[in-house]
Amino acid sequence: MDKEKIKACMVSLSDASSALENLKRVISSCADPPLILSKVSTAISDRSEIQATVEAIDRLKPGLVFMVLSSGHLKQAVFFIDSLKENGFNSETLAFLEDPTAKATIDLLKLGIADVISPPFSEENVVPRIWRILNSSRDPDEKLLSSLKEKLGLRKLIGRSAAFLAEVNKIPLIARCDANVLIAGETGTGKEIFARSIHYLGRRAGYPFIAVSCGAIPSDLFENELFGHERGAYTGAMTAQAGLIQEAERGTLFLDDIDCIPAKAQMKVLRFLQEKEFRPLGSARPQRSDTRIIASTNADLAKAVSRDVFRRDLFYRLNVIAVTLPPLRDRIEDIPLLARHFLAKYSEELDRQIKEISPRALQKLMNYDWPGNIRELENIVERAVVFSTRFLIDTEDICLPESEACPEVRTFKDAKSQAVTQFEKKYIQDLLSAHQGNISQSAKAAQKDRRAFWELIRKHKIDPRCYKTV
Repeated sequence: MDKEKIKACMVSLSDASSALENLKRVISSCADPPLILSKVSTAISDRSEIQATVEAIDRLKPGLVFMVLSSGHLKQAVFFIDSLKENGFNSETLAFLEDPTAKATIDLLKLGIADVISPPFSEENVVPRIWRILNSSRDPDEKLLSSLKEKLGLRKLIGRSAAFLAEVNKIPLIARCDANVLIAGETGTGKEIFARSIHYLGRRAGYPFIAVSCGAIPSDLFENELFGHERGAYTGAMTAQAGLIQEAERGTLFLDDIDCIPAKAQMKVLRFLQEKEFRPLGSARPQRSDTRIIASTNADLAKAVSRDVFRRDLFYRLNVIAVTLPPLRDRIEDIPLLARHFLAKYSEELDRQIKEISPRALQKLMNYDWPGNIRELENIVERAVVFSTRFLIDTEDICLPESEACPEVRTFKDAKSQAVTQFEKKYIQDLLSAHQGNISQSAKAAQKDRRAFWELIRKHKIDPRCYKTV
């Protein structure tokens, strides 16, 4: 196996050229560096063709084999796998099943297939499986695995600022455990991307990641959406329906805007977090589910608890691991990186030949306060790409709200005071996070008296309990 890259070949036991081309595109997209798609054999069917393909695979010595087939080609798949074994092929084989059935999937797994993947054959569905298989191999290449992990999630977490990297560097540690995670941050700071990275870098990567906005579900339908219902549970319930928890089985359920959960449903969510049990509407028996919960909010949940609109016990159960994503205005140095990333993305998507942003345009972006954070920046860059008439984005292409386009003019004293306040608060939060909310240890690390350190905590209205991880 090459130390930098790994060979992969694709074999098709059916005539589905569209599925084959889609898979080639997805697999090739993760070839920087790790995968080289070295051979494609199309629509082989009889034994002589299969045997010839197996011999060609043996000469190539690939690390992975991708097999595309339909449920009607299981006999060919059996002969193909048996032939690979007879030739001493000891690398992994993944099957891409175009029309999956439970029986076909089980039959393929019985053959020793490493994994069976069903449509959609998307990057988010395929690449995590590849990573999981390579990660569990007997002699994994660490550089290869690192590249794949970056491909899965961290590649979308763009930034070099200290405030941002302090949170990003927690992801591999969080991904190793199965504790509940609460991600806080303003709208548009990238909370869902952060949650996806945790999922795809953990042991659940090969299973579903389902994201749902709690605020988008009507209150009277929330329990039904989350827990499902049995047939006849209510008027019109003609058939049973699985809820989101069941759909995310063995994977991750991302509850965005967790502060919007109706009061009536909060107790049931708490019970699921505590016992891993839930009861579908109309069911007399509880059901169990192995689903990890990652929640996010742009609200101050501690204040919601103090106002009795959010359960205290649910808050603490969700807040086992706390992550706070900084707003874009606190990571100004990341704006050029993000802007160029979105420029490249939309230039390709919109078929525009725009390669760069002028220094003046970047400065204009860096002077803006970004109340909508990264999402707003992405929208503004996309609009600039659409309307630009040149090969360069310049200041006139950047359309910002006039009332917020210019930085506020403040006195030196006021600016210094604000900077000191921001530094103090961030410094204390980082210390508490590093010492799991232990005030004595944090004060010792800061070389401050415990009473003085506690006064700083009170001054900045920080709750040390939010940083306890156990």
